[in-house]
Amino acid sequence: MINSTPILGTNTKNKMTWSKYIFTHLIPTWFQSFNDNFVMWRDLVTGNYSKYALLKNDDPFQECYGYFWCSINLDETYSKEFLEYLMQMVEDVDSGKVSTHSLTTWEDFKKELKEEEE
Repeated sequence: MINSTPILGTNTKNKMTWSKYIFTHLIPTWFQSFNDNFVMWRDLVTGNYSKYALLKNDDPFQECYGYFWCSINLDETYSKEFLEYLMQMVEDVDSGKVSTHSLTTWEDFKKELKEEEE
């Protein structure tokens, strides 16, 4: 299988084959997008758009209409290189190569940063 070009300084273990990328990301994402667009279209033409109004002053028809036309332009697919980069980030965090900070409170976070600087 053909692998993508490795990003400098990254682990080659986190590389996907093109077939894995296509069958585990592209095709499922396309089917999900098509299904979501079809459901919104169906709700729009059958008048089943009451669930699209989030606030009491919202017009359900306008909300459904807006969501439908906006969703047609959305592309939820990510490039193979970007997914490999995310996999590398997870590997770096899991291995301890990159330190993480919990964000329980803003004050705790500032304290941790100050301790790290010293």
